[in-house]
Amino acid sequence: MKAARLNFCLGAACCVLAGAFIALPIASSFIFSLSYERFPTLPPGELSMRWYGEAWGDPNDHAALWRTLLIGAAAAMTATVLGFCAAYTDYRWRFHGKGVFLSLVLLPPTVPLVIFGLAMLAYLSRVGVAGRPLAIWIGHVVICLPFAMALIRLRLHQIDKNLEQAAWNLGAGEWRAMWHVILPFTRSAAAAAFFLAFAVSFDEYAVAWFVSGIYETLPVRVLNLLQGPVSPRINVIGTFTFTATIAMVVTVGILMQRGRAAK
Repeated sequence: MKAARLNFCLGAACCVLAGAFIALPIASSFIFSLSYERFPTLPPGELSMRWYGEAWGDPNDHAALWRTLLIGAAAAMTATVLGFCAAYTDYRWRFHGKGVFLSLVLLPPTVPLVIFGLAMLAYLSRVGVAGRPLAIWIGHVVICLPFAMALIRLRLHQIDKNLEQAAWNLGAGEWRAMWHVILPFTRSAAAAAFFLAFAVSFDEYAVAWFVSGIYETLPVRVLNLLQGPVSPRINVIGTFTFTATIAMVVTVGILMQRGRAAK
């Protein structure tokens, strides 16, 4: 009993230390974003929203923010729709090469982002799209699609397959059965897929850096600021990006929990 309690305490202590190791840089970035001083100091000096005001007033930071939001929303919506189609195809039909189909859909997250970004740059340059916001949208749709499909596919495998067949027997066509049976059942998963895809797009920098050209997103903006004189706006942008991403991930968890409760 004492050995088990000791092991539990050691495991809990290791988890706390690992969490502190991960959270400390994030917390320091948040604290320094509120410091009036240009260079980080410990203990921090006077607290101020000075750098938040400068980041909001900077036209490049402002443009990067709206570009990130618009591309993220568009990529998330597209990935959710395509992810639903892919998940429903996996749920509804059996066909030769289904394993290959699933492997190809789920492949992008397994490819290193640098290699993926170079490949996207090479291909999109050939079709004359590289260096435009459209190129970022295409790259992010490809990256976000597997995540959206995985959530919706998980939800579809929880449905009673007799429900759709019962709707057909009662005279509903395939499209009407999907509208009244499948879509309501997967609504929470589709919403969760949207927010997860939005979070992935919002936080992605490698592919966007390769294909964006002069059209910076917020993560790319941070990378470009790091190449010049040190600017406290980096802490501001990093804090905002981290907070927004965590908020979207928490929303995903809430939506998935509601979906399980409504089963």
